[in-house]
Amino acid sequence: MIVTKRSLSRRTMLRGLGATVALPLLDAMVPALASANPIPVPRLAFFYVPNGMFPPAFHPAGNGGRNFELTPILQPLEQFRDHLTVVTGLSNSGVISSREGGGVHSRAHSGWLSGRLPKRTEGADLRGGKTIDQYAADTLGLETALRSLELTTESSYRVGNCENGYSCAYTNSTSWRNATSPLPHERDPRTIFRRLFGDGGTVESRLIEMRKDRSILDSVTESIRSLAQRVGSSDRSTMERYLETIREIERRIQQTEEHNSSAPLPEVKQPGGVPEDYDEHVGLLQDMLVLAFQADITRVSCMQMAREQSGQTYPNIGVPQAHHSVSHHQQDPYNVTQYTKISQHQVGLFAGLVKKLHETPDGDGSLLDHSILLHGAGMGDGDQHTPFNLPTTLMGGGCGQLAGNRHLVYDLHTPFMNLGLSLLEKIGVKVDSIADSTGSLTGI
Repeated sequence: MIVTKRSLSRRTMLRGLGATVALPLLDAMVPALASANPIPVPRLAFFYVPNGMFPPAFHPAGNGGRNFELTPILQPLEQFRDHLTVVTGLSNSGVISSREGGGVHSRAHSGWLSGRLPKRTEGADLRGGKTIDQYAADTLGLETALRSLELTTESSYRVGNCENGYSCAYTNSTSWRNATSPLPHERDPRTIFRRLFGDGGTVESRLIEMRKDRSILDSVTESIRSLAQRVGSSDRSTMERYLETIREIERRIQQTEEHNSSAPLPEVKQPGGVPEDYDEHVGLLQDMLVLAFQADITRVSCMQMAREQSGQTYPNIGVPQAHHSVSHHQQDPYNVTQYTKISQHQVGLFAGLVKKLHETPDGDGSLLDHSILLHGAGMGDGDQHTPFNLPTTLMGGGCGQLAGNRHLVYDLHTPFMNLGLSLLEKIGVKVDSIADSTGSLTGI
């Protein structure tokens, strides 16, 4: 390919009466002195599992290195070990409270990606911390229709106290836009589909759906501004956050119109709703995430495999007991076995997503080559309820920024937020510090 000094948009179209034709990649679409190969776009996704894991069944033996022996929990990832990095020694000490004995699940969950100790409250005066995924969305979300995509298999509609005086919001949301704004996670694949593609699975139907949102919001924006002039500072802050939501929707519409005027969506079939079967539910949510990455609707996601204190049972793998119950194993061999089966099964479901990303072409590689996926828990050993030596798995190539087939071992209590800084650096996002971070990790 000839490199020229002139450049056309890769999305340039030929338009005629009743017809629009996409052009192939032309010399003029390659900027002067740039590589002829399109620069891959990074994606970043987080997957939260509740109730910790049994450490000896997760962390590989030894002092780290390549060609380590996979532990029982990690066995489902054997096929993709060239994309696998296992991390040992990281802790989230910032979510520990010496004043409060209870609420450990709420603190571990809400602080997993922020490193912040949440405020103990049952009311609306929530306070946590901005999460790693949202730092990423500040940059990666500027060019996509959706800033980020939040998914879950479990939703709680309870309000008020969910654990020892902590609001249910702390276990409902893994992702926080800022210190006072936990993001809602959606469990219905059909609702997610409509958010991504509209009711008909086309660009046109998605824009119609989003314009409905805009028309509704346009009608109330002036009223909100007028009301804000007559209320106190606290209410004005609330109104300003609401207006930020309106501006976000307007930005999404503009980005969608610009991006999808020439970028066709992949063929998709609208799901029917929430399946009763847990495995099927996880698979559908993963399908929605793959499509969102493939169509470049978003580049950042956070998924809850389940909420902290989850009572999900797994009779299909021989575990009829609730997950939370067997996590209190007290070193009983039977409970440890059941606990490990659940963790291994959830990693197996995660491996299903890895496979889908590996099989989805993206530029000169696959979506897996251009993504970084972090799968882990907010507790180390669920029986101890401590955020130490967190089970942490990284998958993907990160556009060449992340090597696989490695077990990395750090000093115990190395801040988990150091990993957060490192992942943000790999996708081109610079953040000076997060919570108790002391710097990016060496060797990652």
